[in-house]
Amino acid sequence: MKLNKNYELLERELTSDDPWRLDGSRFERERHTQMLRLSLSQGFIANALEIGCAAGSFTEKLAPHCERLTVIDVVPRAIGRACQRTKRWSHIKWITSDIQQFSTAERFDLIVVAEVLYYVDDVAGMRAAISNLVAMLAPDGLLVFGSARDALCHRWGHGAGAETVISMLNERLIEIERLQCRGESDNEDCLLACFRKPKPRL
Repeated sequence: MKLNKNYELLERELTSDDPWRLDGSRFERERHTQMLRLSLSQGFIANALEIGCAAGSFTEKLAPHCERLTVIDVVPRAIGRACQRTKRWSHIKWITSDIQQFSTAERFDLIVVAEVLYYVDDVAGMRAAISNLVAMLAPDGLLVFGSARDALCHRWGHGAGAETVISMLNERLIEIERLQCRGESDNEDCLLACFRKPKPRL
């Protein structure tokens, strides 16, 4: 990731009460509702991983449906705010890490990665991050992805967005569902997609 630039930007935005309007925006509430629906499409989750928690808005929605939940974010302030918001649960593990550096032998039944991958430097870096995520996904596990569209991400100065990443995910996983979330502003336009990891052939 372009760590210095993005880190400073995220740190600055996290000083506000509702960064990115994740609680106050109708668009964001609908996006989270759909992300949770996709995440729970196979029922209760034994072991989940959330990549990029921001201030914990989605973490708070996901946590009650998981036996174990690991949450990573590159910004310690984000971890701190999300941890405070979800302190009533003891089954959440918090890790400060970059999506391109985080790795574990643990396998997850669900991985949620939304509005994160476009911060990676380029398409090659995105592909490497996806390979890492797929390796951590258990057979038959779900990966829920969300991002602003390619054109919007290009306008924001990022290398790629939803369509590019979904195409890469389809090389490794089976797409189950895709939907569009749109709001009133030009910046409120994203795609969500749910993928399943096939079981290895015997």
